Amino acid sequence: MGTLWFGGKVYTMQAVNDYVEAVFTRKGRIIATGNEAELRQLYQHELTKLVDLKGRVMLPGFVDSHMHLIGHGEKLIRLDLSQFTSKEASLQAIKEYSEDANPGEWIIGEGWNENLWDEAEPIVASDIDRWVNDHPVMLKRVCRHAISVNTMAMALAGISKKTVCPSGGVIEKDEDGQPNGLLKDQAQELITTVIPSVTDAYMMKAMNAAIRDAHRLGLTGGHTEDLNYYGGFEQTYQTFKKVIKESNLPFRAHLLVHHEVVDEQQAKVVSPHPFIEFGAMKIFADGALGGRTALLSHPYADDKETSGVAIFTQEELNNLVEKARSYSMPVAIHAIGDQAFEMALTAIEAHPQHTKDRDRIIHAQILTEELIERAKKQPLVLDIQPSFVSSDFPWVIERVGEAYMKWCYAWRTLMQEGVICAGGSDAPIEPLSPLLGIHAAVTRTNVNDPNETVYDINQTLSPFEAVWLYTRGSAYACSHEHERGMIVEGFVADFTILKEDIFNIPVQEIPNVSIEMTVVAEEIVYTKS
Repeated sequence: MGTLWFGGKVYTMQAVNDYVEAVFTRKGRIIATGNEAELRQLYQHELTKLVDLKGRVMLPGFVDSHMHLIGHGEKLIRLDLSQFTSKEASLQAIKEYSEDANPGEWIIGEGWNENLWDEAEPIVASDIDRWVNDHPVMLKRVCRHAISVNTMAMALAGISKKTVCPSGGVIEKDEDGQPNGLLKDQAQELITTVIPSVTDAYMMKAMNAAIRDAHRLGLTGGHTEDLNYYGGFEQTYQTFKKVIKESNLPFRAHLLVHHEVVDEQQAKVVSPHPFIEFGAMKIFADGALGGRTALLSHPYADDKETSGVAIFTQEELNNLVEKARSYSMPVAIHAIGDQAFEMALTAIEAHPQHTKDRDRIIHAQILTEELIERAKKQPLVLDIQPSFVSSDFPWVIERVGEAYMKWCYAWRTLMQEGVICAGGSDAPIEPLSPLLGIHAAVTRTNVNDPNETVYDINQTLSPFEAVWLYTRGSAYACSHEHERGMIVEGFVADFTILKEDIFNIPVQEIPNVSIEMTVVAEEIVYTKS
């Protein structure tokens, strides 16, 4: 009838260093916490399972507040370019991968990042054509706000010098005015609309791989945005149901709903499911820093001819927020640049939220003091990705301009000012591991940097604050703070169990902490072998 968890240190996350000896759970909920002997005595007739932690450390289940679950699965099951340190090595891998493909099959790669290369030049069509010209090729940049395609792919999509660029997008061109194969933000749709639709089997394979990997990394759930990219809303939603429900892979999936499928989602009659729920309406206000499409209030320091891309006008953005309100929905607005953040705030201020659910602004990397003051006045959450510090520095300083960096990636300032933050990875953009995010928040370093260069030590968080982002912060973001994110009576029995005490080890060791067990609704879904 019930389970007793004992024999370790159970951090409740109610306060710093607050811990208990044991936890009693029943039917997926925490019934009581406290002294082991007392719980054994009190529930002696209900104990049907005993779990000895053997000196390990139990925390509330880690939850990623912003990710793309299917996208992470795709990274696991197909060509991953994220670790290559040169353009030539990436192109060689693409060539080798294409040799096993069927004639004419699309070759799709994930995660190239020119900032990891000695020469930070993006991949363009002529580069790919030298290695692969008998398959259409699409390569997603790590930020997923830019793609590189070869000449064959552009021909299939009808992209030429005369092609009109979609609003909110960029078609990069060479010195002769011809498209060079680099497409940014909304311009990517010129390619994605001609790629054959994914199959149910493919989507299920990707999601299955993603959830199993999430469990391995200690994640009991995630706030994920996938519903507009894989054959439409219905096909994607059914994949969540099949994998989580029918394949018995418990994972608390909080689904953000892209504005282009929100009407379909609202029209659907959905039976309640304990592990699947719909969240905010997702809107993109700008692009990304890597491709200089994040919208700044000033020109880029390393390219004075652009200040980024606005996906929508202020009026259009206001109208989208108003539409969300007509459905009694909160909004989740992607805003990396300070100008995009201001536009998002303006739209939220024009159409305030009147339900218990909270708005969120995702990323919030480039800010100003004035914007933080405005954000404090709104009942919203900022979805931050601590790992962006380790991947964006030092190149982001040259891109944005050192004079503008004081209020950027300012996690400590935000939390000190009372702005609620939640922690995520934006996987597959960054690695899914919450331990890497926690390490980045605490140290402000890149785990792979042998010099351990610290980027703005004044913005470091304590280990408790960093873990808070992935537990209580994520619960707060989806309005479940009264039943998730802490180990207290009445809350869900979701736990992440570590070998080491993350609060009492050298902070440099945080990425090496061993995930020993992951528990969702009292069910052990992962045990380290």
